[in-house]
Amino acid sequence: MNLPNKLTVLRVILIPFFLLFVLLFRIPHHMVFALIVFAAASITDWFDGKIARKHNLVTTFGKFLDPLADKLLVMTALICFTFERWIDPVAVVLILAREFMVTGLRLVVASEGVVVAAGIWGKLKTAFTMVALIAIMVLQIVNPAEKGSPDFTWGTPIFLVNEILIWIAVVLTVISGAVYLKGYWKYIDSGK
Repeated sequence: MNLPNKLTVLRVILIPFFLLFVLLFRIPHHMVFALIVFAAASITDWFDGKIARKHNLVTTFGKFLDPLADKLLVMTALICFTFERWIDPVAVVLILAREFMVTGLRLVVASEGVVVAAGIWGKLKTAFTMVALIAIMVLQIVNPAEKGSPDFTWGTPIFLVNEILIWIAVVLTVISGAVYLKGYWKYIDSGK
């Protein structure tokens, strides 16, 4: 297994640790640990792609696992943040719907022998979403809200900042999904 694939596998391994740190609020500084794990996992995404392209180490395993690892990491964060009531569940549903749509599109296109490469909108969407999720965690670290406290409600300033960040991610997500759908529609609407 080459280095980019090892980094991708490491990203998948880090996901349960991220999940535990976000949800186990009894651990002191749990969000700091969650942020560190998420940031480390996000950085492996950047490095694995850069190393794979630079040293021509692109593999079928990497093409399969890299986008899956990205989706698992982001979906885990989105679901946890919705559970904690830090972000709007409608935004999360829209993001997840796009991810399922693009995954389905990739499967259909792959059956025709075509690989759907990540475009600029997809890369921008991924980068912004990961930055937004990191920012949301930083806001929780700086101004933690206790469950059941009056500060732990939708409509607070922190929640509004979270909403702005996540809805920008939604807009980028929808645009990138539309670009993928338009670019590969002929494989869906082929009459077969």
